Amino acid sequence: MMLVMTRWLTPDEQRTWRSFLTASRALMDTLDRELQRDAGMPHAYYEILVRLSEAPERRLRMSELADVSGSSRSRLSHAVSRLEAAGWVRREDCPTDRRGQIAHLTDDGFAKLAAAAPGHVEGVREHLFDALSPAQVEQLRHISEVLTERLKRA
Repeated sequence: MMLVMTRWLTPDEQRTWRSFLTASRALMDTLDRELQRDAGMPHAYYEILVRLSEAPERRLRMSELADVSGSSRSRLSHAVSRLEAAGWVRREDCPTDRRGQIAHLTDDGFAKLAAAAPGHVEGVREHLFDALSPAQVEQLRHISEVLTERLKRA
């Protein structure tokens, strides 16, 4: 049996990890709270509406929507049910796969997104980009891309 040694974090890595965790949670909590207050929806629902608005004909297969929104299929299904009840999304049967479903952003859903977007974008700008220099924005993008690629393979 091979004994694996734990690679403990150095004090600097520990500070970096905790700072990253605290900042990312605080940013997402703040944006979520603002969207709830200003648009009556959580950030997860906003993200679903955005992904649908960017899709051809504002439609995506539920499985693809789960993948691009970073949600489990069951969590996405629950969220889409809530969005359907609000009249913002409609489910349709997939014409090429009898088991599949398509989520379709309705005109009301698009209008809701259009009304929510300016405030949300201002929040992202205020809470993230206004705090960083252009060089830091580039570094953040690069770090995020590296992490995303590495985690896709995990």
